[in-house]
Amino acid sequence: MSAEMKIHIIQPTSTKQSATEPNQTKKRRVAAYARVSTLDEEQLNSYENQITYYTNYIKSHPDWEFVEVYSDEGISGLNTKRRLGFKRMIRDARNGKIDLIITKSISRFARNTVDSLSITRYLKNMGVEVYFEKENIHTFDPKGEFLLSILSSIAQEESRSISANVTWGMRKNMQNGKVSMAYSNFLGYRKGADGRPEVDPEEARIIRQIYSLYLEGKTLREICRILIRNKVRTPSGKLKWSTHVVSSILRNEKYTGNALLQKSYTSDFINKKLVKNDGTIPQYYVENSHPAIIDQETFDLVQEEYAKRNKKEAKDSGGRHNHSVFDKKLYCGDCGSIFGVRHWQTTTKGVVYVWRCYGRNKANCSCKTPIIRDEDLRGIFIKTLNQLISGGYNKEEVIELPHISKALLASFNKCIEKIKAKPDRKPVFDEEEFLALVDHIKFLSNGKIVTCFKNGQIVTVCI
Repeated sequence: MSAEMKIHIIQPTSTKQSATEPNQTKKRRVAAYARVSTLDEEQLNSYENQITYYTNYIKSHPDWEFVEVYSDEGISGLNTKRRLGFKRMIRDARNGKIDLIITKSISRFARNTVDSLSITRYLKNMGVEVYFEKENIHTFDPKGEFLLSILSSIAQEESRSISANVTWGMRKNMQNGKVSMAYSNFLGYRKGADGRPEVDPEEARIIRQIYSLYLEGKTLREICRILIRNKVRTPSGKLKWSTHVVSSILRNEKYTGNALLQKSYTSDFINKKLVKNDGTIPQYYVENSHPAIIDQETFDLVQEEYAKRNKKEAKDSGGRHNHSVFDKKLYCGDCGSIFGVRHWQTTTKGVVYVWRCYGRNKANCSCKTPIIRDEDLRGIFIKTLNQLISGGYNKEEVIELPHISKALLASFNKCIEKIKAKPDRKPVFDEEEFLALVDHIKFLSNGKIVTCFKNGQIVTVCI
C-alpha cells in the first residue's frame, strides 16, 4: 500500500519591499525625481518647491535613507534623451545606489507610454521601485503596471493634444503673416516697442559687411577670419565664427524684409524632430513683413554667386576642400581639370606645398602641365599684377565673363584704384587682392601661365 501524500508549506523568509511595506532591518535608499517643462517664473517656483518638499518628505521617514532629488529644468517629458538629471538617476539605480524612486506623477516621469513602461520595468528588474504620488501607483504592486499603462497613455494623449494646439496656433499666425524671430540668436534685428522686429543699427552694419565681403569674392572661411580678427560676435554672442553661421546669414531671406514661413515642421510630437518642408505642408511667403537690411538686388546676387560656387566646387573637386586662397582658382590647360595642393617632405626645407593637376591621377590622362610650388605661385601673381598695373600686356586679349556681377566688377575696379594709389607699394603677395582681382589661372604644358582677371583681361607670363 502506497504512503499518503503530504504537502508542507515553507513560509517565505523575506518579501519584496514596497513603499508601503518598509523593511525594518535595513533602511531603504530613497530618491525623488522633479521636473518642469518650461523656465517661466511660475514653473521654476514649482520646481524649487518640489525639491524642498521631497527632501523634507524623505528625511522625515526614519526607515528611509535620503539619496538625492534628481531634477531637470525646462525639459519636455516626451522623451528622455535630453533629461540629464533623469539619466543620471537611472545610472545610479543601475549601480545599486537607489531602492525607491518617488515622483509627483506619471506626467513628471514621462509623457511617453513606451518610456514609462520600459523604464519602470527596467528598474523593477533591478529591484528598484517607483512610486507615483498623484496616481498612488507602486510598480511593485501587481496592479501597478496595468494602471501605469492606462494612465501613461492618457498622459501621452494629453501631450499630443497640447502639441496639436500649439502647432495650430503657430500655423494660424503664419497664415496671418505674423513673423517671429529668435532675437537672442538672430543678428540684425531686435524686438520693437510694438512687438514687431526693428533693425539694430550696429548689428545691421555687420550683416551688410558680410554680404559685401562675399560679393567681393571672399570665401565663407575668409569671412570668418575677418570677423574673428575684428572681434565681432556671432548671433549667439560668441567670438568664434563658423562657415555654417555665415552661410545661414547669406541665405536668410528675412534680411530683405520678407519672410518664408514654415520651412520646416515637427514630424513627431514625441521626438520633436524637425524635418525640411519639401512641399508636405503649406509654406507662406510674406512680403514687406518688417524693415529690410539688405536690398533685394544684392540678396539675389549673393544667391546666384552662392549657387555658382557650390556647382563649381562639386564639378571641380567632388566636394574637396583645400582651404587655400588658390583653391578652385587653378586649372590645367591640357585636360581642364582643377589643380589641387599636395605636400612634399624634403630633407632641406621640410614640408613643401605644391600644386598639380588632379587629372594626372586618371589612367587615360596624358597632360604635361608643370607642378608648381605654392611660394612660386605667389611670386607669379605679383609679376602678373605688376604687368596689369603697368599696362605691359596685350590689351586685346579680353574674354567675356558672364558670371561676374556688377558688384564683383565694382569691387575689382576699386581694388585696382587702391593699388595704383600706392606706386611705392612693396611687392608682397596679398590674399585679399588676389581674391578680389583673379577669376582663374590656367597652366599650359609649354610653361606659360595665363591669368584671367575679373574684368575679363588676360595676362600671360612664363615660369
